[in-house]
Amino acid sequence: MKRAINFGLLFLLAACATATLDVPLNEYGLAVVPDVASYERLAAADPDKRLVDLASLGFPLDVRYATSDNFMKTQLYPVARTFLRAPAARALVAAQKELATQGIGIKVFDGYRPYRVTKAMWEPIRNPDYVADPAKGSRHNRGAAVDLTLIDLRTGAELPMPTGYDDFTPRAHHDFTDLPPEVLRNRSLLRDVMVRHGFEPLPSEWWHYDFKGWERFELMDVGLEELR
Repeated sequence: MKRAINFGLLFLLAACATATLDVPLNEYGLAVVPDVASYERLAAADPDKRLVDLASLGFPLDVRYATSDNFMKTQLYPVARTFLRAPAARALVAAQKELATQGIGIKVFDGYRPYRVTKAMWEPIRNPDYVADPAKGSRHNRGAAVDLTLIDLRTGAELPMPTGYDDFTPRAHHDFTDLPPEVLRNRSLLRDVMVRHGFEPLPSEWWHYDFKGWERFELMDVGLEELR
């Protein structure tokens, strides 16, 4: 009963927040922030909802969706930029600082993702283990999920991981263990530091982490090129 009440409260709070913006519901009955003006009003009222450019914080980026080198084989983003909501960005900086004491850094593949891109990704895959169902929306659409890997700070080289980015096979799962010891250590290191700093792993993707409290951030369909 307690769990049901908590979920009901979260739904009510989310509904109230989006209702104040007069955001129309889409074909799935979801309220999705449609434009930069609506986003700016949200961020002005609550600075935690501000999207922070990760490049401005010194994170190296490898934004495959701004190229055709991705599982869709087409460019999905018009610019190679990556954003997270302010609390998630601060937590990622804290994780980076902890790793730096070991000579290890973070490289980011993706963060905030416009809702329109989630819809495009869903069509060829239609597997919620790997691609968000647009009927529910994605943590990425809320600016509260990050795709990343570890690098050697001295050379910039990626540390060995179970698969490449966006590998939709069981080998990418966190419970897949038929891997070299070095790879298991690297995956565990990434998972441990991210969990300590407020992120939760997606079981089917070693690179994907959701920021705890993602529910309080609205789904958005503001283009990356529009964000300041």
